[in-house]
Amino acid sequence: MIITDPAAIEARSMEIIESELNIEIPPENKAVVKRVIHATADFDYAENLAFSDGAVSIALNALRRGCRIVTDTQMAKSGINKTAAAKLGCPVDCFMSDPDVAEEAKARGCTRAQVSMEKAARLGGPVIFVVGNAPTALLTLRALMDEGRVSPELVIGVPVGFVNILEAKEAILTSPVPHIVAKGRKGGSNVAAAIVNALMYQITR
Repeated sequence: MIITDPAAIEARSMEIIESELNIEIPPENKAVVKRVIHATADFDYAENLAFSDGAVSIALNALRRGCRIVTDTQMAKSGINKTAAAKLGCPVDCFMSDPDVAEEAKARGCTRAQVSMEKAARLGGPVIFVVGNAPTALLTLRALMDEGRVSPELVIGVPVGFVNILEAKEAILTSPVPHIVAKGRKGGSNVAAAIVNALMYQITR
């Protein structure tokens, strides 16, 4: 039977994911894991998503307080459910395309991701950082944290690729900051957005 109702399609997808999960996942983390698998059809995420202790609870509390969400790509930003974010009073920003960011990155000979994270750190206030593409964003965040210039509510570190990826993820995995990280090479902006949505849906649905 072909299912055409969007809500029914999602519900059935989640039922299939639940039935095919072959490892035990802590209840607090399960909604995030299932949403990522739903976005990717990749069950590897059941094992390679790493959650620091209490990361989901910390994130939910921050979202309830209307924290800012900063992404490393416009694609990740566009994948975050704007209705849910607005309901929570959470602004969603990406500075990668800002002219001042591009100009400074060119002048310094560094990535726009690095400059955009530095710009976000200057905003102050509670922030969840969402990185799905640029490993230099994670490396910059770790440096900023070590210097005491930023203290994120949560870092979602799921960049995809081959260069600097493992080192960037390890920088967050070994930090004291609350985090959700995709170990290994896998990830992407769609994964980053799926994690944010999974967190928000626990409050808004």
